[in-house]
Amino acid sequence: MIFGSVPLADAEGAVLAHSHRLPGRVLKKGVVLDAGAIAALRESGVAEVIAARLEPGDVPENDAAMRLADSVRVPLLSAGRAGTGRVNLHADSAGLVTIDSVRLDEINRVDESLTLATLPDASPVAAGEMIATIKIIPFSVPGDLLARAETLARAAPPIALHPFRKLRAGLVLTELPGLKQSVTEGTIEATQARIDSLGGTMLPPLRCPHAEAPIAAALAQLIAAGAEILLIAGASATVDRRDVGPAGIVAAGGHIVHFGMPVDPGNLICTGELHGRPALVLPGCARSPKPNGIDIILRRLYAGLPVGPAEIMRMGTGGLLKDTDARPLPRARAAGKPLSSRTTAIAGLVLAAGQSTRMAPYNKLLIPSAGKPLLARTVDNILSSAARPVFVVTGHLEAEIRAALDRRPVTFIHAPRHAEGLAESLKAGIAALPSTVAAVIVCLGDMPLVTGRIIDRLIAAWDPDEGRAIVVPTCKGQPGNPILWSRRFFPDILALSGDQGARALLK
Repeated sequence: MIFGSVPLADAEGAVLAHSHRLPGRVLKKGVVLDAGAIAALRESGVAEVIAARLEPGDVPENDAAMRLADSVRVPLLSAGRAGTGRVNLHADSAGLVTIDSVRLDEINRVDESLTLATLPDASPVAAGEMIATIKIIPFSVPGDLLARAETLARAAPPIALHPFRKLRAGLVLTELPGLKQSVTEGTIEATQARIDSLGGTMLPPLRCPHAEAPIAAALAQLIAAGAEILLIAGASATVDRRDVGPAGIVAAGGHIVHFGMPVDPGNLICTGELHGRPALVLPGCARSPKPNGIDIILRRLYAGLPVGPAEIMRMGTGGLLKDTDARPLPRARAAGKPLSSRTTAIAGLVLAAGQSTRMAPYNKLLIPSAGKPLLARTVDNILSSAARPVFVVTGHLEAEIRAALDRRPVTFIHAPRHAEGLAESLKAGIAALPSTVAAVIVCLGDMPLVTGRIIDRLIAAWDPDEGRAIVVPTCKGQPGNPILWSRRFFPDILALSGDQGARALLK
């Protein structure tokens, strides 16, 4: 490819490098100059342009991006349309993405003109989510370089998508004197949310004394009921592979595969096998809906990937999960260091006060969805994210809304003027946020498909020091929900009125 200044007399067929705004017309960067475009440039007094001229064997950027996408694409991946040298790859199914970084690096090392970027290895994705992007840097690439990258990609594709299987999980909860009922119920809720997020189902949980024989009997009962994955939540943490939980697996006829993992929180997980089924003794942190080691293990099991000692021992890279407020002493405070704006509380605010007039006499938030009220699914997703604390604004049918979220770790805020419009519900929630909250994610109660992972991506993008004080998700270029707002905008939100929420503030 020849790049540089080109007289208009020689520019026909060249690719324009920079946009030109002409009277009544704009010639955009990347357009192939034809006779009409050159005439328009000449009439505007332009004598030469910066452009790229393809040489024999060069492949235009969009064609090159599409060819590389075709060579990388494997089952369950779809390629979008090429534009400005870019093609995005999307998941056709919910599942776990695995990346062969060695193969990926080989493709990217072919030449600086060819780039392939992916999500991190072992990322869970929803159907339709983007998992990779191909970008051709210049306006064209030599055909031999493209062919080399295609050969590498086809020989060993660096990306794979493993769809989640619809497995039935069985949960055994052991009990000791003095164990609070709320702890047991919280464990059930957190486990149910994890299984739901992976597309699985959970059998009714079984409770038994914290002893080897009752655990073995409960496991046998779950297998008879059709459980394909067995989970044991002990009343006391497992401290040895011969402890009560693992011993129950062995007594039932199984064996222990591995004890411990280089992931924190989640170190004290014990994995085993019973009659061909995975059997896990959960760590204490599994009672929390926040990300921990059990999430990593369950994703692999539901994706049909092995979880043996070799796989677990390789989980140390990235195994130090971020601090959560469930820990009694976050590391930054323990070291006597001030917390940066990145570790300041980002709250979740769920708007659930509306009268649902379009579905009257029903309240859409209370309609069952996948075995639970639609609002409960939305809140469970938020609780699986890093957003803390989580508040729910109530108004219409307040008692029923509270009941739908029974025992979930949320704080309710009543909006007395909720009937006057969405702004009143939003203002009630914002006004009640504690001073420790530096930003808030405003979530609508009827968005059960917005996952905790999406909310975490919004949080990761927030950086008021770099000018990203508001974070808005988009779909096909259109802004959507939920939206993250920094505290400095709270006074503006409190000045709103009517039924439009904070959308007008985005302008």
